Amino acid sequence: MESRIQIDVAEPEAYKAMYALENYLQQSQLSQSHKDLLKIRASQINRCAFCIDMHTKEALKNGEDEQRIFLLNAWQESDLFTEEEKIILQVTEEVTMIHLNGLTTRTYQKAIEKFDQHYFSQIIMAITTINAWNRIAISTNKPIMD
Repeated sequence: MESRIQIDVAEPEAYKAMYALENYLQQSQLSQSHKDLLKIRASQINRCAFCIDMHTKEALKNGEDEQRIFLLNAWQESDLFTEEEKIILQVTEEVTMIHLNGLTTRTYQKAIEKFDQHYFSQIIMAITTINAWNRIAISTNKPIMD
């Protein structure tokens, strides 16, 4: 893979702004498991090796079950995910692939029925943030760190 500029080195203030979103999410009501699952799933869809590597390792450290991570690509066919998690994963997929159909009314209604406006807003912000990180890492060939 070709070496490219690293924005964290070239423009550290830009990374500082991104970390402000991360700090907001750390203070949010979102459960750690919900954050881990949506970060991994968005990163899988975007094919961001750097972020998949980072967030699967983090999820394991946070106590996530290996089997659930292995089956995340097939979450719709698995009984290992709760109703809440399935709604979050559906929202993650639709927002990540916003160019297809956007966030559908059906999925939005399910989410609004399950989560209050604050929690749902935090879900959207978490999905938006990981998608931004994915785009930064993919466009700059961010190297995977051991």
